[in-house]
Amino acid sequence: MGRVSQAQAEENRRRVVDTASRLFREQGTQVSVADLMKAAGLTHGAFYKQFASKEALVDEATAHAFDELARSHTAGLTRYEGQRGAAQRALIDAYLSVDHRDDPADGCPIAALATDIAREGEDREARRVYTEGVADFADLLGGDDHDGIVRLCTLFGALVLSRATKGSPLSEEILAAAQAALIRGTAVE
Repeated sequence: MGRVSQAQAEENRRRVVDTASRLFREQGTQVSVADLMKAAGLTHGAFYKQFASKEALVDEATAHAFDELARSHTAGLTRYEGQRGAAQRALIDAYLSVDHRDDPADGCPIAALATDIAREGEDREARRVYTEGVADFADLLGGDDHDGIVRLCTLFGALVLSRATKGSPLSEEILAAAQAALIRGTAVE
């Protein structure tokens, strides 16, 4: 088998990072390299041509997930130009939706990666990216009262608890209660 072109190698790397980003959010960073490469449609050996280690891929895939989150938020804010409250309301509605609950692979990396990132060393790039992503999301959620961290904690907690109780009526009750609490008496009404 011949060597792949530089363009194909870059495309393969992008595919692995994208696949890893989705699988890590869905299943956690413990996904094996073999399973990850199979999901990307590449050989296990190809992994080591692209990445120095699985930890390097976790770093890159975490950054990729947060880049997707930032692009999504930027697009949402653009749709509601000059209407911060409406933009925040739409974000809360989407975040606390059954669709988001049921699709962690394409969902928020804050909720999906929290326990894995907590186990990472403080000097890891994935942890730095995660920390910056949490701060940026809290800033986005903040209003005149600067309570973005409280709002983020409510969103995060509700999503994680609703995923853990999925299949019971409590799951959707958690989403609805958190949504009502975030909307009631705030600038996002």
